[in-house]
Amino acid sequence: MNTKPYVTCFGEVLWDIFPSGSRAGGAPFNVAYHVHKMGIHAVMLSRTGNDDLGDALRKKISDWNLSTEFLQRDYDHPTSTVIARIDEHNEATYDIINHVAWDYIEFLPEHKDLVSNAEAFVFGSLSSRNEKSRETLLQLLKIARLKIFDVNLRAPFIDTDFIKTLLHQADIVKVNTSELKHIAGFSGFESHTADEAVQCIQNEYGIKEFVLTKGGEGACYFLGNDKYSSPALPIMIADTVGSGDAFLSGFIAWRINDEDPEKNLKQAVAMGAFITSQPGACPEYEYSDFEAFKIEKSL
Repeated sequence: MNTKPYVTCFGEVLWDIFPSGSRAGGAPFNVAYHVHKMGIHAVMLSRTGNDDLGDALRKKISDWNLSTEFLQRDYDHPTSTVIARIDEHNEATYDIINHVAWDYIEFLPEHKDLVSNAEAFVFGSLSSRNEKSRETLLQLLKIARLKIFDVNLRAPFIDTDFIKTLLHQADIVKVNTSELKHIAGFSGFESHTADEAVQCIQNEYGIKEFVLTKGGEGACYFLGNDKYSSPALPIMIADTVGSGDAFLSGFIAWRINDEDPEKNLKQAVAMGAFITSQPGACPEYEYSDFEAFKIEKSL
């Protein structure tokens, strides 16, 4: 395994099928893609089918100079596809096909070193919709050092009881406003303000760090009893696909480098805005392009 600092991302890797064509995606993969762009080694732990779509996805990932070493090959289930639609407000909706390869990720001996030595282990709730991948995730969480839970709710695959289990496991939780309301609701804090709900959720589940993205209103970072806020950046929106994943990747990169919390949050907001200004979750770009974007926005 690479001896340089790295991040392991667990869960779905897939083809998003848009009217304009197919794009590689999946929330944890999007995070891995952008973390890699920021100069930190990222490893995707997932599973593809033994089919043409799987071969094409592996080639795409390899062409981006990301490792495919921990992409398992499934001989019984197909590579994942998601039918994605963009509405008149540039918001995306998804039809996520069930019983695909990443629903059956196996726990293997080599995963122990991979996960235990990673600077961070990133996971979501969607990848645990099937019992096989769920069991693997629980085993990996036992050995991960810094556990980052990107809640990423996708109906109808929302298991409230298991989300509670994952919240108890997490060191850092990232949600959007809709997901915060959902968690506050099933945790008994639905009557609270957003800030109050976050504090109650942190106390209820023992969460050290909590990140809330608020779209056009920016984002907040709750570190213990301290709160940091950053406004959104004015941009021309191309689409919102993967904007939250880009934000999280920025947050992770600077969190690993021990940046000042306030600066970390502003950089993460900038990363989310940068990707939102371009079509797709994983547009082609260099880190220098992001640096130029920040200069343009006077950051």
